[in-house]
Amino acid sequence: MSDADRPVTAEMLHAYVDGQLPDGDIARVEQWLADHPDDQARLLEWQAQNNSIKSMFAPYQRALANDATLLKTPEAAPTRRWSTSVALAAASICLFAAGALTGYLAAPSRELPVHEASVRDEASSAFLIYASEVRHPVEVRADDKDHLVAWLGKKLGHKLSAPDLSGLGFSLVGGRLVPANGKAGALLMYEEASGKRLTVLIGQSQENAVTSFRFAANGPVETFYWIDDKLSYAVTGEIPRDLLRRVADTCYQQFDT
Repeated sequence: MSDADRPVTAEMLHAYVDGQLPDGDIARVEQWLADHPDDQARLLEWQAQNNSIKSMFAPYQRALANDATLLKTPEAAPTRRWSTSVALAAASICLFAAGALTGYLAAPSRELPVHEASVRDEASSAFLIYASEVRHPVEVRADDKDHLVAWLGKKLGHKLSAPDLSGLGFSLVGGRLVPANGKAGALLMYEEASGKRLTVLIGQSQENAVTSFRFAANGPVETFYWIDDKLSYAVTGEIPRDLLRRVADTCYQQFDT
């Protein structure tokens, strides 16, 4: 039966992103994504949005001793009126705080361009999607390295190289074309002897800039990212932070040559 006969719906894609898709449909959706890059790009954007929301509200994810009392149903009408007033006031405070937080994140003094945040989140999403893939982690494997870097470099419009990370115990698995900043991006994957993997995402920067290393975490997944002229870079993995930083530094030095 063809894709036209059994198309994957937006509802199925959302369920896949949220981890609520039945096991029997996962392989079908993953094959669909491999054959439909536009849907794959949409899925990566959804995952990046989810990660941004989780990161924004992570500081508030805690339980307090009196939480249970807030769920009790008031017994008297005056108490209900008081509770309603408090709820409205609390909602107003929350909206004000959310607005203030949004303004803070958007303020020029934060020096975090939207496209830079996008590459950071896309790097985390790409790692989560592909690093655990067993049969198809990459499109072009390391044994065709010359073709891989030439192909990805042509898509990015920049000469590209695959850093040598053997000194840190990682060998190149291969790479694939992925969306980054709404344009073509390159994802390189590396693996150490124990099976631990990391990814290097290279995207096209929307403005000429140079930044120092910045760090972001999404649960156990950690990312070092930076911008250098017309390209943005992100190194992502579930490995000790110090080692990931050394990988990022090694990549930076080799990309700069």
